This record gives sequence, C-alpha cells and structure tokens, in this order.
Amino acid sequence: MTDPLSEVIALLQPRTVFSKRISGAGRWGVRYSDFGQPSFCAVLEGHCRLAVDGQRVITLDTGDFVLLPATPGFTMSSFEPVKPEHIVPEVSTAPREEARHGTRGGRPDVRLLGGYFVFDSPDAALLVSLLPALVHVRGVERLSVLVRLVGEEAKEQRSGRELVLTRLVEVLLIEALRSTSGDDAPPGLLRGLADARLAPAIRQMHARLTRAWTVAQLAKTAALSRSAFFERFSRTVGLPPMEYLLAWRMAVARDLLRRQELGVAEVAERVGYGSASTFSTAFSRHVGQPPGRYARAG
Repeated sequence: MTDPLSEVIALLQPRTVFSKRISGAGRWGVRYSDFGQPSFCAVLEGHCRLAVDGQRVITLDTGDFVLLPATPGFTMSSFEPVKPEHIVPEVSTAPREEARHGTRGGRPDVRLLGGYFVFDSPDAALLVSLLPALVHVRGVERLSVLVRLVGEEAKEQRSGRELVLTRLVEVLLIEALRSTSGDDAPPGLLRGLADARLAPAIRQMHARLTRAWTVAQLAKTAALSRSAFFERFSRTVGLPPMEYLLAWRMAVARDLLRRQELGVAEVAERVGYGSASTFSTAFSRHVGQPPGRYARAG
C-alpha cells in the first residue's frame, strides 16, 4: 500500500543541511526572526526554554527533538528573564565552532545541535501546510542517532555528501513526523493518517490516483456516511476531500512535468484525467500556466 507521508516527504525534495552546535550557560537568550525554511534542533544535554511564535512555550530537555517545517520567529533562552540577542538566520555555511550564549567558559547548562535545510519543491507551501507547525518529540533514540549522523555528515566534505545528507534528512523528517501523536497534531495529513476511519481513504487516494473518485466512494472506504465523511475529513485534514485530492494530483503532475520524461497526455493519465485537454484546463487553473509551458520552464 502507498505510504502518503513518505510521498509527501519525497515530493518536498529536502536538500542542503547546515548544522551547528550551540551551548548556553547562566542567563542567556536568542531571538530568531521568521525564517520560512525548515529547521530542527536536538538537545544533546541539559535543558532550556523554547517560545515559538503562535505556539505555547515549551521546556526542552536532554534527548528532545524539535522540527519546525516552516520556521516562524522563535526565542530560545535560559529560564531567567532576559532581553534576547536578535539573530537573523542566513542561508550560508554554518560555523564549525560551537556558538556559545551567556556566560563564557565553564560547563554549559545546555548543549544543542541546531540546523536547517531547504525544500526544493515548488509545492512546498501546500505540502508543509499538511504538516504540524511544530513537532516536539521526547526521548526517541532513533532520532538522536539520525541527528548525530546529520551533524557529522554536514561537518565533513566527503564524496557523496549531498546525497547522504538528502537521504538522512528524508529519514529524519519521516521519523520525527511519525513519532508525533496524531491525536495531538493540528489539522493536516498526520492527524488524518492517525484517524482509523480516514486513513484508509487517504491511502486509497494516494495508491489509486487514476481512479475517478467521488466523495461517496471515499466515504464507503472510510465506512462513514457521505456527509459524516466530508465533515470529518475537512475538520481533520484541513481541506475538503476533493480539494485534497486535486491538490495532491497537481503536486504529482508538477513533479512529473518537471522531470520532462512524459508528455502531457501521459501525465494527465497518471494523475487521473481522461483527456489531455481536461487535465490542461485543470492544471492551468490551479498552477496559472498550461502544463506544456510549465514543463519547458522546468
């Protein structure tokens, strides 16, 4: 059976990792402005405070992992009141030495590995909207191992580095997201996949993209009435079922067109359209340009 979460991560096309070690001691605080790109942080030892814009303040402890798929502004600090130092994140090579905040020298109160990467997909905004704004995972050993491997690989200039980092980040993303409790997640794909009724319908949409699905057919897969399925899907995933299906079809179509391995008619067939003209009309309306021009521009 198709795994929708893996498909979303693959289509996001994560690449290029920058990571650095950060430590803090005494009274300290740093404020990062809205970044937009995905970022992560793992607590190697100690604890600190994290306040992400629009989210409740959380305490980070040893072994915790945080993923911000779109990285809004946030403040990281000790537990004492402090005016944070403002940092503007730049997409540039990360410093090799550890960044120290607060009291210089001596044993730190907290040590972190922080990093960020980019999503190459032009559909990143759509796909990220299906994920939680903040993922906070406690004590998952597999994540700690992956974070350590990412940190080591990002630091070295070995052959195959970019490919290894890309694969590691894909695994890191999937591991972090599937470690998140679906019931606690905000509306989106994770919460939909955690719903025993909706998950089969979502998996069927992904697995049989060529089928001319109706809400009634999907509701039957979920063993719900049409109206109950529509309401539950919209509330849980954050999009009505047919809008989700259309958005997914267009994301897959854009990916196929960018590769320039298939003609428009073949792409149309792969994403469930009976004719190239029907597909072209839907694609133009959704993307803002005809599929042929989109493919040539890619």
